[in-house]
Amino acid sequence: MKYLECGIGNRWLLRTEVEHKDGTEVEYRGWQGPIVCQSFYIRVWVGRAVYIIDLREGFKKQSKKQRRFKCVVGIVSK
Repeated sequence: MKYLECGIGNRWLLRTEVEHKDGTEVEYRGWQGPIVCQSFYIRVWVGRAVYIIDLREGFKKQSKKQRRFKCVVGIVSK
C-alpha cells in the first residue's frame, strides 16, 4: 500500500509512505506516482490518541506509544 499525505507533523509537508508486504516501510519526500486512489482519509494524532476518518473504512481510534501532534489529509493508493 502507498499513503500520500499532506499536512503538519510529518517530516515533510508532502510525503509518500510505502508499506511492503513484509511489514517494512519506506518514506519519500513529495508524492511518488503512479497514484491509484482507493480511499481518502483525515488523520489527527494528539498525544497518544490517533483519530482517523477514512471514506472506505469509516472512523477509527488508535493508541500509539509515542506522543505527537499531527494533522494530515491523505490518499490510500496501490
